[in-house]
Amino acid sequence: MVQISDYDIELIEREILWKYNDTRHDYSDCDCLLSLRKSMINKRVLAHQEEILPDIIAFNDALRDALKEMYDRAHSIWDSIKDNVWGDNVEVTAKCFLSYDYPKLHPLQGEEREELWGAVCDSGWNPLYDDGVTLPTLTLPSDTNEDFDTFIGMDCPPPNWNEGLDQKLTKDLHLISAFHNLFDHMNFAITDFIYVRKFETEINIEINKKV
Repeated sequence: MVQISDYDIELIEREILWKYNDTRHDYSDCDCLLSLRKSMINKRVLAHQEEILPDIIAFNDALRDALKEMYDRAHSIWDSIKDNVWGDNVEVTAKCFLSYDYPKLHPLQGEEREELWGAVCDSGWNPLYDDGVTLPTLTLPSDTNEDFDTFIGMDCPPPNWNEGLDQKLTKDLHLISAFHNLFDHMNFAITDFIYVRKFETEINIEINKKV
């Protein structure tokens, strides 16, 4: 197993937990702490990518399945309401989040790890995560004609969002755009999310009624 913690990382994580649990503290510098922690962990872990490759593949597959289920549910909901609201502006928005529970497959376990998971997944600390794993969110009817492959970024050559990873090692993985969003654009270390196998879906219906 790749060693994903050391004394310096532990110090940063303790600072994150202290500030996260301090109700007097604002979020002005929290994303900087998460970003620093991400850089330190990724530098260590990505030097041994072959060891985490099975989990990268399993996570990418599980994420794709979760997004497909969300995509189908959102379209089903839209199809059931689109003809029943006359003269109103109706919109369905679908978001997908990592499981609210700390991943049981993560090699580091314990009460503090669960608290840290709460901080890492807090959109105040991790601002781009406010809308979930995808950028942008799935919104209907504006995205009605976007098929699932387009939604997950598999309609571009090559269909593989593996920027920042070993290109040779990951060339055939077909990593989806949501993987790239988590890995590259948000303040998650790669080992925060590759052990996740469960996801939460949020689908909202907004009706702007004219009176």
